[in-house]
Amino acid sequence: MDTPAYLLAIGTKKGLWLALSHDRRTWQLSEPHFLMQEIPAIGIDTRGGRNRLLVGVRSEHFGPTVVHSDDLGATWVEPDRASIAFAEGDGAAVERIWQILPDAESRPGVVWAGVQPISVWKSTDGGETFTLNRALWEHPDKSDWGAGFGGAAAHSIVPDPRDEQLVHIAMSTGGVYRTRDRGESWQRSSKGISAYFLPDPEPEVGQCVHKIAADSEGRLYAQNHRGVFRSDDQGEQWVSIADGLPADFGFVMLTHPRRSGTAWVVPLVSDYERIAPEGHLAVHRTDDAGETWRRFDDGLPARDYNVVLRDAACVDAGDPAGVYFGTRGGSVYASPDEGESFVEVASRLPDILCVRAVVLNGAFPEAEQTTADQMTGG
Repeated sequence: MDTPAYLLAIGTKKGLWLALSHDRRTWQLSEPHFLMQEIPAIGIDTRGGRNRLLVGVRSEHFGPTVVHSDDLGATWVEPDRASIAFAEGDGAAVERIWQILPDAESRPGVVWAGVQPISVWKSTDGGETFTLNRALWEHPDKSDWGAGFGGAAAHSIVPDPRDEQLVHIAMSTGGVYRTRDRGESWQRSSKGISAYFLPDPEPEVGQCVHKIAADSEGRLYAQNHRGVFRSDDQGEQWVSIADGLPADFGFVMLTHPRRSGTAWVVPLVSDYERIAPEGHLAVHRTDDAGETWRRFDDGLPARDYNVVLRDAACVDAGDPAGVYFGTRGGSVYASPDEGESFVEVASRLPDILCVRAVVLNGAFPEAEQTTADQMTGG
């Protein structure tokens, strides 16, 4: 049997880096792609035997677009016109692409995008062209949505792999919304998620949800501006699962690709002190849906005062699952054992905005060997 090959894509304020590994402990890091351009969103599509990189690129001069590569970055395809763009009558312009997400294996052409200003887009051709979801764009709650510190963004999209009709999204600031009809309509889905900073601490809309994710049984988890929550009923009601964590602020929420009840967070002291408790960066994992938490820091620095942003963390589908994150200080860490130990993949990169990792189809497929050789100096 071929040894698995793992790809880690690292999006930063000043370019994209790719890393390859066979054991998730030693990594070969590429030269930068799109140097001096911001990379806030990455999707990696391994459905149907492909290895497609989808990258949200933001140029200060040309603006944002989505490019793709089917050969691990050896070549890139960029559309002649922006693949995500509002119509002239919409009165808006795309500011940043925050999320690119290939859908379930059973929906091979579907790719989702979350965008600033708050909007959700859908592709049915593998991410080459996208269509605006008008039901959300014209939602009656729209006037009550605001901008988080990073901007007004739809940053989390969670399609249910078992039910094509069901999709959850989260936005800053607006809360969690749900569709049960493939995006024809959207309903509020934030009951129980608190917002201490608003006059009503449990508003129907307006929560600054930082990230949501679903586990393998469809249970939902949320990291809020303050608070960590779980929903067992598709977002009808949320309950706090912050007990046992050193802090309830943070940006990251990850879930296990196969094991129900397993999730990871990276706690930060508070919304005012956005650093790890005592300046010691650590990942916390629950294996019982938030009833208890365990802290892991093996291989992480004793002192690090940098933030891990919402999409600067991910989980791969390996066995055991790999856990990855990067900091605004430019360091990237990988764990081959579900967060119990880490190795440093890269350091002194620009601010890490997004990381995504996958098990590649094939052990360095032939089409990607050139890139692998470049990474090793071959």
